[in-house]
Amino acid sequence: MNARNWKWPRALLAAPLLAALGGCGMVVMDPSGDVARQEADLVLWSVWLMLLIIVPVMILTVVFAWRYRASNREREAEYSPDWDHSTALELVIWSCPLLIIIALGALTWVSTHTLDPYRPLGRIAPGKPVPADQKPLEVQVVSLDWKWLFIYPEQGVATVNELVVPVDRQVRFRMTSSGVMNTFYVPAMAGMIYTMAGMETKLHAVLNKPGDYAGMSANYSGAGFSGMSFRTHAVDDAAFGRWVGKVRASGGARLDAANYLKLEQPSERVPVTYFPAVERGLFDRAVNLCVKPGTPCMSESMHGHVAAPMPSAPMPPTDAAPSYQSPSQSHDAHAPATGA
Repeated sequence: MNARNWKWPRALLAAPLLAALGGCGMVVMDPSGDVARQEADLVLWSVWLMLLIIVPVMILTVVFAWRYRASNREREAEYSPDWDHSTALELVIWSCPLLIIIALGALTWVSTHTLDPYRPLGRIAPGKPVPADQKPLEVQVVSLDWKWLFIYPEQGVATVNELVVPVDRQVRFRMTSSGVMNTFYVPAMAGMIYTMAGMETKLHAVLNKPGDYAGMSANYSGAGFSGMSFRTHAVDDAAFGRWVGKVRASGGARLDAANYLKLEQPSERVPVTYFPAVERGLFDRAVNLCVKPGTPCMSESMHGHVAAPMPSAPMPPTDAAPSYQSPSQSHDAHAPATGA
């Protein structure tokens, strides 16, 4: 069968692929968080501004090719081989792109500062400023090989591969990595942020709609990368409180240095795991690569000091919570997260 005969079979084979792509979600352009919404709007505005140049150029390319084709020279197309300058045309050619570049630059400058991930949010939704009495929920994130650890210092609990946040409450993520660089990415909530060993990165974001959203690493990090995903659940305040209670009552092990060192060992497709108590200062030592007893912390080594004593007290929750010392308990990765 020659190449021409393969044309229609190839088209028929490609049709199901196109149909499958048609079912892809548009979460990036239709997110559920105000930060991601503003980022999507920035993309759309940038595309529209660039199309102001691209579309006329594409149209004029076709028009010029048709009008000045060889067979049309004697009828309507004027042939001017000595023409070399037009002030009006030069103004159009240079002023339009310049105005668009200025508009893109101003839009990018304002958006870059407004959406700075290190900057606390100025609003939680359009026309809805952050309440004066609302304290951001802090979540400490550690990317491990190949799973995600989420520590809730205020609640004194931690989870693996499950993130739960209240709707319409600002969340302040503090992130690091135990080894290979990754990117923390919840498309429905905000753009991706790198996690790197020995460094702390931050992200301020919010989810405005209750739901179950995908979270992932968007930076290839080795053999277990394809399974390095987690679910993000946005729930109301009452459901969040019930979920915290569920984690505290799970009977899992306390997340201390010993269990952290076990957890950071490479493993793939780890189910959701709950830790009802967390050792104080564990995240800061993870950032400074000194969780292992006797290892000098980076911040102290830079100042010429020896390793700091290893605290062992559990992280106190904001309200009374039991501190469990029983063996670790794993939960099904797709178990209900809200505890509602």
